[in-house]
Amino acid sequence: MTVRRVDWMALDEAEREAVLQRPTMALDATVRVAAARVIDQVRADGDAALRALTRRYDQVEIDAIQVAPDAFLAARQAVSDALYEALVAARDRIATYHRAGMAEGFDIETAPGVRCGRVIRPIGRVGLYVPAGSAPLPSTALMLGVPAMLAGCRDVVLCSPPRPDGGVDPAVLVAAQLCGIEKVFRVGGAQAIAAMAYGTGTVPRCDKLFGPGNAYVTAAKQAVAQDAGGAAIDMPAGPSEVLVIADSGADPEFVAADLLSQAEHGPDSQVLLLSDSVEILDAVTIELERQLATLPRAELAVQALSSSRLVRVRDLDQAFDISNRYAPEHLILALREPEGWLDRVQAAGSVFLGDFAPEALGDYNSGTNHVLPTGGAARAYSGVSVSSFQTTISVQSVSREGLRAIGPGAAEMARAERLVAHERAVTRRLARGDA
Repeated sequence: MTVRRVDWMALDEAEREAVLQRPTMALDATVRVAAARVIDQVRADGDAALRALTRRYDQVEIDAIQVAPDAFLAARQAVSDALYEALVAARDRIATYHRAGMAEGFDIETAPGVRCGRVIRPIGRVGLYVPAGSAPLPSTALMLGVPAMLAGCRDVVLCSPPRPDGGVDPAVLVAAQLCGIEKVFRVGGAQAIAAMAYGTGTVPRCDKLFGPGNAYVTAAKQAVAQDAGGAAIDMPAGPSEVLVIADSGADPEFVAADLLSQAEHGPDSQVLLLSDSVEILDAVTIELERQLATLPRAELAVQALSSSRLVRVRDLDQAFDISNRYAPEHLILALREPEGWLDRVQAAGSVFLGDFAPEALGDYNSGTNHVLPTGGAARAYSGVSVSSFQTTISVQSVSREGLRAIGPGAAEMARAERLVAHERAVTRRLARGDA
């Protein structure tokens, strides 16, 4: 296996665009059609469709779609004490981080007698998607469940694909329970998104959907978000990706390990390394081969590496220009003074500074959220936070004095816009106040 090496300076604009293209882009049309077909089937046939699609895509026969209460107890017994303690510690760090960033309501006087404020409310019912295609992801249950819990959502629904035995992975169930989630359904893929967006006989309809997934899950989320009768979504969160910027002092062993940690997610993941050091690029190439030979998921990593690139750049300034253009989900700065370069980062889901901040810590237990925008969406989207599970409502109160203070200006603007009813809604009150 050889990861493609390219020299950015030797490429024309079309070649540069090709280097930065995600592997799923070519599949968009096919994937969207397939996802739409699944959504239509679930909307038409409800639970029967979920069973049929689970049989087709997961090769599993399920009777009850919802996980029974006693399964949570069995899951705790199946999970080792060491893993349970790790999950509890991760939950607590995630809660500490997200609690610190929670938005607050406010109330302020904008003019004498005019008070404007903001109140914050939890979204009523939210649907969480926890992937388990090639590996279960209990960490995702924590990343979604903790902010939902802090937001105060009254109803939380979680869907995750069943294992071959028909059950949901025990670690996922334990993580869900640690976040107070009781409604868990053993269904995955685009059909899970459709079920939570529109509801079935068993799965309740949700107001907003959260969670990463493969290209089909991402396409389904985008489809239901565009349907007035569907559900809102957190962001486009598809196949995982990482971009590493490394200088000549970076550790090739660490850099290769970071690249492989993302590549093993699946064949549609993508990893990029940008460096102005030929020696680092050479050393990382060797390290990738060496470490890949010992990976249990090497076959998946190899497929991901086939669409990955090691890119030589002129200097670090050019590397940051490329990174901002790509807008990676994860950005690792394997630099000697990474904090000094942070101001150059304009588009990224999450940033990891220095040699001892592997992206894997962000995946699990540093405290930051790993549900992040992918596919370049980091140019306009942020990762999941407590505010993702809340709405803000503006509030205003106006006294007679306040109306006299700002009413004439509002009436003047209404006249400029030729909205007579708007003007009269103000001036009739002004006249009554004068009387």
